[in-house]
Amino acid sequence: MGTLALNIESQVAYLTIQSPPANALSSTLLNDLAHQLDEVEAAESVKAVVIKGDGKFFSAGADIKEFTSLQQASDYESLAKRGQELFNRIEHFSIPVIASIHGAALGGGLELAMACHIRIVTENTKLGLPEITLGIIPGFAGTQRLPHYVGTAKAYEMILTGEPITGTEAYSFGLANKVVHEEMLEQETQRLAEKIAAKGKLSIKQVMHLLPYAKTKNFDLAIEEEARAFGEVFGTEDAKEGVQAFIEKRKPNFQDR
Repeated sequence: MGTLALNIESQVAYLTIQSPPANALSSTLLNDLAHQLDEVEAAESVKAVVIKGDGKFFSAGADIKEFTSLQQASDYESLAKRGQELFNRIEHFSIPVIASIHGAALGGGLELAMACHIRIVTENTKLGLPEITLGIIPGFAGTQRLPHYVGTAKAYEMILTGEPITGTEAYSFGLANKVVHEEMLEQETQRLAEKIAAKGKLSIKQVMHLLPYAKTKNFDLAIEEEARAFGEVFGTEDAKEGVQAFIEKRKPNFQDR
């Protein structure tokens, strides 16, 4: 079984992340996501896409254990660029993508959610970029998309402390479009997706083409710099210590080198 299930009904494509226990964004999952987006594009009837997570989480982050198999700064930079390209593809997708978020959207999971066009969360969902607690930094455009939604000051706080916010807080900061009770998430997501899918596809396509122009070219330069910094930071002793501490479930001992 793949890491993603695709189901199309009422002109809505539902992509469900199925990679227990944390729905971590492994290389396999990213490859499967790219493939499933191809399938969705080829299905002419689809007018809206929903990405959701099976089990306890939307996605609790990138696959940290997989990171340990990489050696060079250039390997990490390539990893960051690959994730960035995929998430940019989602942001510029010709079909609107809704992230239906429960449990947790952390690290790469939140970066995936931020690349979607609309986010619906449950009240107690945890959303954050905790990479700094591992001695590393976000690498899938998190440093650039988060300020766009919550403002620069709150983005500094969230990224520098690594502490998550709740779904209710995410809604108040503008990171989420809607916050709902846990038991209402699926129903509210379906209702919104089908409301969009009831509109004309040609109009939807033009709206999806036009809205990204609101972002400046500086975004492209900034994520390129983020990928470079991601590779550089991963070569440090603190990054090795932070990742190892995460795997060993202990507090890291950073030496600032």
